[in-house]
Amino acid sequence: MQFSAHQIATLVNGTLEGDPDVVVRQLAKIEEASTGSLSFLSNPKYEQYLYTTKASVIIVNDDLKLDHPVQATIVRVKNAYSAFSTLLELYNKMRLDKTGIEDRAVIDANAKVGNDVYIGAFAYIDRGAIIGDRCKIYPHVYIGENVKIGDDTTLFPGVSVYFDCIIGKHVIIHSGTVVGSDGFGFAPQDDGTYNKISQIGNVIIEDDVEIGANSVIDRATMGSTIIRKGVKLDNLIQIAHNVEIGKHTVIAAQSGISGSTKIGEYVVIGGQVGAVGHISIANGSQIQAQSGINRTILEEGKKWSGTPAAPYNAQMRSQVVYARLPELERRIEELEQLLLTKELSK
Repeated sequence: MQFSAHQIATLVNGTLEGDPDVVVRQLAKIEEASTGSLSFLSNPKYEQYLYTTKASVIIVNDDLKLDHPVQATIVRVKNAYSAFSTLLELYNKMRLDKTGIEDRAVIDANAKVGNDVYIGAFAYIDRGAIIGDRCKIYPHVYIGENVKIGDDTTLFPGVSVYFDCIIGKHVIIHSGTVVGSDGFGFAPQDDGTYNKISQIGNVIIEDDVEIGANSVIDRATMGSTIIRKGVKLDNLIQIAHNVEIGKHTVIAAQSGISGSTKIGEYVVIGGQVGAVGHISIANGSQIQAQSGINRTILEEGKKWSGTPAAPYNAQMRSQVVYARLPELERRIEELEQLLLTKELSK
């Protein structure tokens, strides 16, 4: 896979300075680039590397002024970071552009597979499953009975999708993630043991969702666990049974959402956040990392922090007080001693 500087400039609507025929074969950071690499510069902090890098082509902002000669071919654009992001997306798309069904894939005779799909070796597609057009099912993926997967969805190696679950279009699910495992439902008995409650619902993942590696989304006890359109989930996230996550919400790694909690739209949840079950979180809420949400949040667009979660500004003031507690304790002890001395001297 290679591109000339002229081709790159055309793709990003840039202006060339230097050799238009120089060829690049890889993308690299400007401080680490070697000959044949394409790099970019948008942060002035890295401008020093512009004059020492071995990159063959560098994308820069239109207004960048060169203090010294540059050996690389320069491509000037309005926004170097945005242009390089576009090229990264194109490069990744080309790299992942696979079609065909590999020999050792297993597809049940009663499953339906769309056009131009890729199904890797040792993938298993059970009866009644429906796979949309242009889907990419990587090796060792398990797709259970009656699962429905929309067009242009990608499941990376080792993803498991249990029976009856529904996944929309343009969804990306990374390796090791499990969709539709049993919710954590057990009934306590008089003798102290627990009886398992059968989980007969499913998981619905709407369009344009991305789920990171080794996350788990449990099936509903009854009804559906629902991940709405545009949601982005990081790695190592636990979504419990009957949870609903509103559209375009993002959740960072190691967070856990307990059963039947309803998260609104456009919510931002930091890493290692825990939410108890059967509560609601209002649209536009922003939850700081490591917070614990133990009650319903009704006000939209507010910031929350701490355990238990409190309004962000109040929590920041509290932290200032916490830091002063040792000093305040010392002063109280001094005052107590002073009062005791005065009392004894009477």
